[in-house]
Amino acid sequence: MKYKSTLIIALIFSNFFFTQATLAANPGEQVEQLLSLKEAPAGIVFEIVTGTTNSLKWALPQTQDYIKEIRARFPNVDIAIVTHGDEQFALKTTNKKKYKKVHSLTQQLVQSDNVQLHVCGTYAEMNNVSEEEFPDYVDVTAAGPATINDYLALGYILIKL
Repeated sequence: MKYKSTLIIALIFSNFFFTQATLAANPGEQVEQLLSLKEAPAGIVFEIVTGTTNSLKWALPQTQDYIKEIRARFPNVDIAIVTHGDEQFALKTTNKKKYKKVHSLTQQLVQSDNVQLHVCGTYAEMNNVSEEEFPDYVDVTAAGPATINDYLALGYILIKL
């Protein structure tokens, strides 16, 4: 009997993790599922983590498109973006000219679209980048994964790009 209950629990958890991994692999599908909800969630947090500095060139416009779709359905839903890989370094003040569109879009998201955008201070520090190297419109949080967990604890839905 004990073996059966252990097996059932293992199947439930493996199914949960498999479902989460499947949904995370396709953010467009996840957004579609989100749009089919009857009520707005507490909020949505987008996670961006890649291995290349120039990834925000495609990730932020894609995220902005998702945000427009979501806000058309749920106009007042809170939205945050957490970026905690090499891509966050495109947001350094010294990269403002090199990544002009990324900085312009970030400013629009934060200042006009009421989106919180966070970069990971721990990862920045590990790469010898200080908090002061980011502009005022970028929030440097202590740790990106912890910030995501804080949002999840508030009932936010996670969408990974």
